[in-house]
Amino acid sequence: MAILINLDVMLAKRKVSSKELAEAVGITPQNLSVLKTGKAKAIRFSTLDAVCRFLDCQPGDILEFQADETVE
Repeated sequence: MAILINLDVMLAKRKVSSKELAEAVGITPQNLSVLKTGKAKAIRFSTLDAVCRFLDCQPGDILEFQADETVE
């Protein structure tokens, strides 16, 4: 997938644990783990909003587009 999740980087920069973030935004640690590992297929804007508010960051700090390299 071309969308990369940099949530673990933001957690490290803010010195926040996954457990703290999960409790603050109201999602389960399991769902946060799915998001952190890039296995999530979608994220609600309300969840992204809550994450950005808690970590004091922009959506672009968490989500990154990376073009797929295609070989022809």
